[in-house]
Amino acid sequence: MITLEPNYERALGIRPSVSAVIFDRRGRLLLQQRSDGGQWGLPGGSVEIGESVRDAVRREVQEETGLHVSVRRLVGVYSEPARQVVRYPDGNVWHYVNVCFECAVRGGALATSDETLALDYFPVRRLPGSFLSNHRIRVRDACARRVAPFVR
Repeated sequence: MITLEPNYERALGIRPSVSAVIFDRRGRLLLQQRSDGGQWGLPGGSVEIGESVRDAVRREVQEETGLHVSVRRLVGVYSEPARQVVRYPDGNVWHYVNVCFECAVRGGALATSDETLALDYFPVRRLPGSFLSNHRIRVRDACARRVAPFVR
């Protein structure tokens, strides 16, 4: 299980990351059940060296869901240590600075990968109980449909 880590000094470092909010035509949210902790969350992951955040979110979504997406808008940037320092089941602790985008599906077909146990669309008001707590604020911000991105 992935958990928030209150002891920031244990972090191995800071990692730039991306996440994607993807709604279907019925307004349901695409979630990924992660293989690293079994919890549900937004598709996304770390930015690789030499990669833009826009390219990273497209790559991560394709790797984790099988879908090809385009970026619609920037939802927000999330760096608050209380919500962004996480401990993994293997004991590693990282402080993520996350750039969250709303994305639109342009092609592909839903498919799991080594990083994904399951994929499903959920009504925003009925997210799974094992939904990652630090992703909830990103979903709430995306649903606000604010033009200016959030910085949290």
